[in-house]
Amino acid sequence: MTKELKSKLVKNAAGRYVPAVVNGIASIPFKGVNKYRPDNSMAAPPVRTCADYPSDGNKLVKNLKEALKKVGLKNGMTISTHHHLRNGDGLTNVLFDTIKAIGVKDIRWFPSASFPCHEYLIKYLDDGTIHHIEGSMNGPLGRYATDGKMKGTGILRSHGGRYRAIQDGDVHIDIAVIAAPSADAFGNANGVNGKSACGPLGFALGDSEYADKVIVVTDSLVDFPCVPWHIQGNNVDYVVEVDSLGDPSKIVSGTTQVTKSPDRILIAEYIAQFVEESGIMQNGFSFQAGAGGINLAFLLLLKERMKAKGVKARFIRGGSTQYLTEMLEEGLTDYILDGQAFDTEGVRSLRENPNHVNTSPFTSYNFHGKGNFASMLDAVVLGATEVDANFNANVVTHSDGYLLHGIGGWQDCLFGKCVILAIPSFRDRVPIIVDNVTTLCGPGEMIDVVITERGIAINPLRQDLIKKLSNSKLPIRKIKDIQQEVYELCGGKPQQPKLAKDKVAAVVQWVDGTLLDTVFAF
Repeated sequence: MTKELKSKLVKNAAGRYVPAVVNGIASIPFKGVNKYRPDNSMAAPPVRTCADYPSDGNKLVKNLKEALKKVGLKNGMTISTHHHLRNGDGLTNVLFDTIKAIGVKDIRWFPSASFPCHEYLIKYLDDGTIHHIEGSMNGPLGRYATDGKMKGTGILRSHGGRYRAIQDGDVHIDIAVIAAPSADAFGNANGVNGKSACGPLGFALGDSEYADKVIVVTDSLVDFPCVPWHIQGNNVDYVVEVDSLGDPSKIVSGTTQVTKSPDRILIAEYIAQFVEESGIMQNGFSFQAGAGGINLAFLLLLKERMKAKGVKARFIRGGSTQYLTEMLEEGLTDYILDGQAFDTEGVRSLRENPNHVNTSPFTSYNFHGKGNFASMLDAVVLGATEVDANFNANVVTHSDGYLLHGIGGWQDCLFGKCVILAIPSFRDRVPIIVDNVTTLCGPGEMIDVVITERGIAINPLRQDLIKKLSNSKLPIRKIKDIQQEVYELCGGKPQQPKLAKDKVAAVVQWVDGTLLDTVFAF
């Protein structure tokens, strides 16, 4: 590390080097889990008056261009969008086409996440319409940033971290543009009705509450009132009706099929057996599992164990899939508390079942609140791109250094009572358990168990779990033993990426807003 670089980076409590200044703003290095206490007050939107809005409640304007002009779009503003439409989102691309046509530049784009469909926006990063992205970058945009092409520094936050950043005033949103599958002319909106129905709109809640100006765009305009209202019209300035928000067939994206891989099915079997034998699976327990192939297989196996033992969960945290909704409808849980829907069955259930409850990052994940749902979870099953011998984990880059994934709610869920990482021991002949993770996203003290097809490693900090499983037939091993076996199988350690460590592509924030690690460019 050069002397010049040391003057720009500071070492945080996790031993990682992070920039002292990011996009012109002084940063706070990670101080340790639960160690940072801010002393500022929450942000607040400007005071408005009903005298400035139509008394008949009709906030419709003829198109997005007119709405953007009315809210005072200008150079250097922060514009936010949400990702509930996932890879079917067409509105965001149209939004930046419109911004370009107006002639505005240097926008800070603040999405709750981006998807491969947003590769279209690279031309606007190239020409300066978009200055930089502060939000999860899945696929092409992450690769673009890692190649060192983005003018500013990307900031990666968890779902809860994003809400916290808005609430705490770290990010001031000038204009929020909210895609709404169903809305009325007053601005009330939801995501469970209409031809582009996508489920909850909770990831846009903070945007609607704190942004200076809010534009709701819908392709299904209904008569007042639009109920349920995930977004309240009292927070909305203008409403725009369009022909289409995007491609509904691509709203369901990602892995929503149960894995057929024998190795991954074995991992799912180990998880289900671990949850039962550790005593987690009992009446009134709660859990969260994602939509990946291993997790879906785990849900089916857990479901059978719950039926056999007569066990019922009190609540399950979404994102929802047909497998979660089946558990609700079969009486295996009282509630699903849902932040996003991963398939059409999740959307249907949210629309029809009162015990399938729409939630938001405020209730579920916000670290600067008076508690949240995440810490109440008895078990959390997550994935990772890498884990190291100290149980530190990475979800945004691979061992090659490329930024290809977002954090999502992953960091937020680390506060669950038993956090399980379900990972194959290698992918494409590249070991997943490494000496040191390429990018630190979750401190090892937060990871309780790593389950692979080659064995189960329990964090030595969890002596209670080690004791409970002392007589189990599960293959419980030391993490370094699994690591060494895979290194021998794969012909050695993963090759370290050749990163240009004088160029910061992005930073990873911890849930409290401090900087946990740096993604360096090539």
